[in-house]
Amino acid sequence: MKVNVVGTAGCGKSTFGKMLAEKVGVPYIQMDELFWKPNWTESSDESFFLKIEQALASDGWILDGNYNRTTALKWKQVQTVVYLDLPFHVVLFRMIKRCLMRGLTREVLWAGNTETVWRHFFTLDSMILWTIKRFHSNRRRYTALFKNPEYAHIDFVRLSSKAEVDKFLASFSGVAEREDNNISLSADA
Repeated sequence: MKVNVVGTAGCGKSTFGKMLAEKVGVPYIQMDELFWKPNWTESSDESFFLKIEQALASDGWILDGNYNRTTALKWKQVQTVVYLDLPFHVVLFRMIKRCLMRGLTREVLWAGNTETVWRHFFTLDSMILWTIKRFHSNRRRYTALFKNPEYAHIDFVRLSSKAEVDKFLASFSGVAEREDNNISLSADA
């Protein structure tokens, strides 16, 4: 099983991806972990793409992340793309809460990096601002990609509410114990 979980920052990709990986018994891969270096230094595309190729070399995985420039690379082997398309107000609320909590607790993220309340509430590098700017363009982009004949081999699943997300995850109860490797991720799984 090879799945890419996508959606605007704050939609719940990481939480969903970790839960799905645990339920189906495959590794969870977070693209932010592959991309970021210490001191919020970005990886070069060459280095980043190599890390992605290495991470996706296994027989199954749940990949969490967008990174538009990597679509062709990650989707050449993906079987399913799950798009968490939750309402804007839900995503924005989650992002504000996440930024506040990470800033106050100084949670250590990828490569030892931490976030600050100042950065997210008072600078142009704010993830809150990023979410506001990208939400609607992401929706248009993913809607177009799902219709692109180049990706006809991919099963696209769009989840538009917390209830749909919960129902989808609940449908995988006990899946990790199944012996067949051809688990379908359609909405009725």
